[in-house]
Amino acid sequence: MAILSIQSHVVYGYAGNTAAVFPMQRLGREVWAINTVEFSNHTGYGTWKGKVLGGELAEELVSGLEERDVLANCEAVLSGYMGDAAVGRAITTAVERVRSASPKALYCCDPVMGDVGRGFYVKPDIPDIFKNELLPLADIITPNRFELEALTGNEIHCINCARRAIDILHEMGPGIVLVTSYHSDGNQIEMLASDKSGIYSIKTPELPIGTMAGSGDITTSVFLSRYLETKDVKKTLELCASSIFGILESSWQVFSALKTKPKLMELQIIRAQNELVSPTHKFEAEKL
Repeated sequence: MAILSIQSHVVYGYAGNTAAVFPMQRLGREVWAINTVEFSNHTGYGTWKGKVLGGELAEELVSGLEERDVLANCEAVLSGYMGDAAVGRAITTAVERVRSASPKALYCCDPVMGDVGRGFYVKPDIPDIFKNELLPLADIITPNRFELEALTGNEIHCINCARRAIDILHEMGPGIVLVTSYHSDGNQIEMLASDKSGIYSIKTPELPIGTMAGSGDITTSVFLSRYLETKDVKKTLELCASSIFGILESSWQVFSALKTKPKLMELQIIRAQNELVSPTHKFEAEKL
C-alpha cells in the first residue's frame, strides 16, 4: 500500500515533499510524490529560482496512475503547500479518484498557509480553498496555531480557545485534528490531537530554533504514517512528537557546532533518520 503525497519540492534544504517523502519511506511506506512547485530552495531565504508546476500537471500524473490501475493500492492521500488555486482542484480530483478505487483511503490535509510572526505566505485565494473545498474532504487535518485560527476564525488565547477551535474543525469534516504547534508556556511547545472522543496533549522542550521550514511538513508525514500503523491517536501523537523532537534536537546540535552560521537552519533528516524509527526521547500524551 502507498501514500500519494501532493506537495511542493525544493532542491536544497527541506520543505514539502523533500521533508515528507523520506520520513514516510523510512517508516516503511511506499510513497508516490507529485510536486506542485519546483524551487531551488524554500521561500524563507527571500529569493529562489523555479516555478509553480500547477494543477494541470498534477491531474495528468494522477490520470497516469489511474491508467496503471494502481490507485487501489493507495491507502492515503497527503497534501500540503499549494502554489495556486488550480492545485487545490487537482487535489480534490486526486482524493475522489483514489477513494473511487480504494474506498478506505484516508485524506490527510496539511493546510499550509502561514505562521505566527510571518502571517499568510500563500496567495489570497488559498485559505478559502482549504476551508471550503479540501477541509470537508479530509479525514485528518494538521494546522499549526496560526492556521487553526485562520480556518476557524477563532483567536487562540488559551487551551479552552483551542478546544473550541478544534471542535469547529471536527464539525467541518475531519475526524482527526492535529495542532502541530501550541505554546502553553515559555519553556515548552505543545501538540494537540483530537479524534472527537477526546483531546490529547503532549509537551516537549522548546528549542531555540524559531520557525524552521519543513518542520510542519515532516510532522504531518510522520503523524500520518504512524496513524496508518497504529490507528490510535494517542499512541500516534506520542510516536510523532518523540521523533520530531529528536530530529529538531539533532538539527540544532549541528547548527550550534558550526563556526560560520548559515543564514537559516535546515532540518537534518538524513543525519537523524534513526529518530524516525527509534526515538531517543520518549514523551507521553495526556488526555485533557
